[in-house]
Amino acid sequence: MAYFIFLKNLDNVSGTVCKIAENQSDLNNLNITQSDYKIIEDSESNFNLVKLGNKYIDKYNSNEIIYKDQTNLFEKNNLQLSVDNFKKLIKQFTDNNKNHPLYDRWNNYYNQLNNLNLDSITYPLNTSLEQYFNDLGQPAFNILQLP
Repeated sequence: MAYFIFLKNLDNVSGTVCKIAENQSDLNNLNITQSDYKIIEDSESNFNLVKLGNKYIDKYNSNEIIYKDQTNLFEKNNLQLSVDNFKKLIKQFTDNNKNHPLYDRWNNYYNQLNNLNLDSITYPLNTSLEQYFNDLGQPAFNILQLP
């Protein structure tokens, strides 16, 4: 099962998702106090839709997650900004968590983003970067998975 982590006691409020975890191990390795959040289990297929940027989480109602379709359309400069922001967040995590169990995963993903040749992509890119990587058979992670 996959896990979606929300701000607690905010049913039917948009924008309360904080993190997502692919499995129990990833959930346990998030840098959070689990009792401070509303954690909802859902299917791997829904997790993958969010992870790859095809759906986004609007809100939750009790134990039901409300998803919405995600539209992706990137020009090169927007994609560059997105990659740079993602790299900045990953770097903050890796600089401060060298002994974290997921350090290697995120350090490797940082290097993958750093080595991405944006000139080799056909624009506009009408998928998420995560879906783009997945289609190439490369690792793909959503920013919400960052511990």
